[in-house]
Amino acid sequence: MTTERPDPPLTGGERATLRGFLDHHRATLAWKCDDLTDAQLRRRAVPSSSLSLLGLVRHMAEVERAWFRRVIDGQDVPLVWSANGDFQAAYDPGATTRAEAYAAWRAEIGEARRIERAAPSLDVTGVVARTGETVSLRMVVQHVIHEYARHNGHADLLREAIDGRTGV
Repeated sequence: MTTERPDPPLTGGERATLRGFLDHHRATLAWKCDDLTDAQLRRRAVPSSSLSLLGLVRHMAEVERAWFRRVIDGQDVPLVWSANGDFQAAYDPGATTRAEAYAAWRAEIGEARRIERAAPSLDVTGVVARTGETVSLRMVVQHVIHEYARHNGHADLLREAIDGRTGV
């Protein structure tokens, strides 16, 4: 399987540009996981770390859910991988298969896209429950882009350690 990675637009408005960068980073993580077995996706960066490609996919499902569904849409839904609100739990894939992790991740991306597109503007706000802070959709989209960019750097290193594949 080869993931198609859309390039962000070179011109256009703020919203189209943010959507473009977010979709590019989502596709980059999927691309880093292409053509790997479940065992390869579970391979840890180092023995003392729980960081793996499968863990990153699970974590990004959690990020998408937390910021778009819980903060912007105000949904009272639990985290995907932790009933007690432990964001770190997503990094340890346990018995989760690639199919299960990808299904959860894709579902959360679908919900995030729906919520973002339904918002009349990037000025729509939500509340971060644990801090009580009000944040705009603009900040949320930029934060999620930041999360993907950061973790895609981890994915680069993990993939290179697995089979030598590199690339941006």
